Amino acid sequence: MQTAYTVLILLTLVGVSRLLARVIPLPLPLVQIAAGALLAWPTLGLHVALDPELFLFLFLPPLLFSDGWRMPKRDFWRYRGPILTMAVGLVIFTVIGAGYFIHWLLPTIALPVAFALGAVLSPTDAVAVSAIAQDRLPAPIMRLLQGEALMNDATGLVTFKFALAAAITGVFSLTDSSLTFVLVACGGLAVGVVLSWLVGRFRSWMITRGWDDPATHVVFMLLLPFAAYVLAERLELSGILSAVAAGMMQSWVDLLPRQTSTRLLNRSVWTLLEFAFNGLIFLLLGLQLPDIVSAVTHDEPTLWPTLLWRCLDVLAIFVVLAVLRYVWVRSVWRLMVLVGRWRGHNEGMVELSARSSLLLTVGGVRGAVTLAGTLSVPMLIAAGVAFPERDLLIFIAAGVILLSLVVASICLPLLLRGLVSEPDLRLKREVRDAWKRTAEAAIQTLENQEIPGATSTSPDAAQAVLATEVKSRIMSEYRHRLEIFNDTAEAQALAFQMDQLEKRMRVNALRAQRLELYSLHRHHQIGDDVLRIVLAELDLNEANLGVVK
Repeated sequence: MQTAYTVLILLTLVGVSRLLARVIPLPLPLVQIAAGALLAWPTLGLHVALDPELFLFLFLPPLLFSDGWRMPKRDFWRYRGPILTMAVGLVIFTVIGAGYFIHWLLPTIALPVAFALGAVLSPTDAVAVSAIAQDRLPAPIMRLLQGEALMNDATGLVTFKFALAAAITGVFSLTDSSLTFVLVACGGLAVGVVLSWLVGRFRSWMITRGWDDPATHVVFMLLLPFAAYVLAERLELSGILSAVAAGMMQSWVDLLPRQTSTRLLNRSVWTLLEFAFNGLIFLLLGLQLPDIVSAVTHDEPTLWPTLLWRCLDVLAIFVVLAVLRYVWVRSVWRLMVLVGRWRGHNEGMVELSARSSLLLTVGGVRGAVTLAGTLSVPMLIAAGVAFPERDLLIFIAAGVILLSLVVASICLPLLLRGLVSEPDLRLKREVRDAWKRTAEAAIQTLENQEIPGATSTSPDAAQAVLATEVKSRIMSEYRHRLEIFNDTAEAQALAFQMDQLEKRMRVNALRAQRLELYSLHRHHQIGDDVLRIVLAELDLNEANLGVVK
């Protein structure tokens, strides 16, 4: 029962922290970390012991799956060059640069372990950045940060696992590791894509047989990231990349017919799940802070001098990470722009000013994935042999997360000051065009639908039909209001018949809009973000009609 009480307390605190963040001028992750630390204060004394493997398995697959699902694929492809250089090249650059610096600064941390720490400090958190910037970041920079966060989660954590294996076994070969990395990464991606496609086909088969209960389909969707992760790990492939690939594939598979209620329920469930899991991770970080501080100082004769030196170590590592990121963004990106200009391919390239470079640097906030990866470091490397400096690694990771959040909270508003928040005109234009095209498809469907009794083609008859339509539309609203007072069976039957006829016509129009929307997306005339916005409203409109008989 104690575990159940702890879970309920944490979930309650996640909800309360969201309310507190509305009145406290701090980002939600900082509020949650502070709440967790307060809850772990000796007076309250809430202590949560974490199993590293269980923590990694429980939190990472659904969060990475959701990131892959929500990533706008067209924008990802448009900015693929910059995103890949930051998600792959910058991660490797950070692992090498930060790894050697950490080993030099703290010689007690072996070089492979330092590389592992550099790898787990590479993933960024675009959700935290968006909350801090309050949607004031320029659209291209926000897209770059989202794409980078999606890909460097996988790259950083896969590199982290390789470095961790080298630290535990003491064996490392660059050639073998590079080949294994490619095989593991490609294999994980393939497993996620295939499994997600199979689940989509299975759901389609269920729908054709009338098994379209939304709750059942949503349960399958909830289990999919865990299944993709476990299957890939069993095959000794990357479960992390498998979860990401499954999410990206599912954003296409989810466009199944007759799934309006399922999509609405699915969005609500995943929004709740993301909010709860992200909140729990930061709360757990706060809960672990007293234990983390105690673990890195328990062998020292004095507390505060030791803690001060450790904090200075964290500050130095954070500064090095920021410098490495800024150097990469300014140098490699400028080189890419020059090469693209020389080749005549500038699409997807963003000209970076000094302010944009600083925004991308400060926007590299560390968050939930970094913490989850660090806490997954095993307690032991062998029977009775503790993992070297595990407590110090967790302390450094927690400190970097806190520093990155604090620095972003201070610097992002300053960098955005005086910058006009321009709306994403392309997004608004595509949304408007999508509504226009889908409305035209709905009107065409209604025009082609035969209405019993409307057989006359004379002008007077046409005007009469039009007047009747307008009149019946207005009168139907009053009939709906009066039908609850009318107790005659004939009147109720007539009202029900008219209501069902109107619902059928509206459903046909909405389905025509949805088919036109799918066609626009299939022909790459709109992006995933536009599809998601318009489809959500169409689904909601159809759901409001209720059951059509």
